[in-house]
Amino acid sequence: MTDQHLTERPPVAVLGLGPMGRALAASLVSAGVPTVVWNRTPERAAPLVALGATAAPTVADAVRACSLVVTCLIDPPTVRSVLAHHDDWAGRTLVDVTTASPDAARGLAQWAAARGIDLVKGAILTPTPSIGTQAAGVLYCGSRPAFDACLPILAAFGGTPAYLGEDPGAAAAYDVALLDLFATTVSGLTHAFALASAEGIAPRSFAGYAAGIAPMIGEMAGRFADQLTDGRFPGERSTVTSAASGIAHVIEAADLHGIDTGALRAAQAVIDRVIANGHGGDGLARLAQALTPA
Repeated sequence: MTDQHLTERPPVAVLGLGPMGRALAASLVSAGVPTVVWNRTPERAAPLVALGATAAPTVADAVRACSLVVTCLIDPPTVRSVLAHHDDWAGRTLVDVTTASPDAARGLAQWAAARGIDLVKGAILTPTPSIGTQAAGVLYCGSRPAFDACLPILAAFGGTPAYLGEDPGAAAAYDVALLDLFATTVSGLTHAFALASAEGIAPRSFAGYAAGIAPMIGEMAGRFADQLTDGRFPGERSTVTSAASGIAHVIEAADLHGIDTGALRAAQAVIDRVIANGHGGDGLARLAQALTPA
């Protein structure tokens, strides 16, 4: 059902129609928001036009038609390059959800401020199928007045929009840390499948046991957070020394099959350093503290 108060709002421009940009634009159209779209490759706009969006021939045409502009592009330099095609930003708000490092996000905010652009910086934490549903997760930071003003529109992207404060790098900081977790988890999962297969374990058989690791990680996240906050690392459940023994066995098995162990050896080096510093009996959260320069 279309939300009547959304249909009364001015049109919103979406610049960038990769998979996420298309999902964002489609969610706006579905919510009854007048939506103008632009992409370097115009053909990508066709499915959205069929849904009810309007395709703009140029960036300037899209921006002129809208008071709120959403950018979802490959990186911050591309955002600046695209936005440079329009020079009158008076009375307009930019919501940029392009993935960026925290420093790059802050740099984009400085660039935007110098041009009078009111910036809300966002980070999308969930995949494209979640957009427009309650499963979506999007973090925002930057201009609080601008965030409050466009909140009814941001709600069309799904979930509950979360505001993290004025620092334009705050959302990106969460994003890169979570991407760190995702990337290393996927790397570990693929490495585990390779090792299991080398030992003659069928992928489907291994998957059933691998799935049981996920709840353990969720529980560890909360426990590690408490220990890092308190600065205490009890080793009742597991110790750094036991982790050293475990990872050595994994490396030995992988080496025998010629499987790359670069990531494992990097992790082993951190473990060895913590033990050398006298913390082998501590819990595993100690490793996170050891990774940060004093």
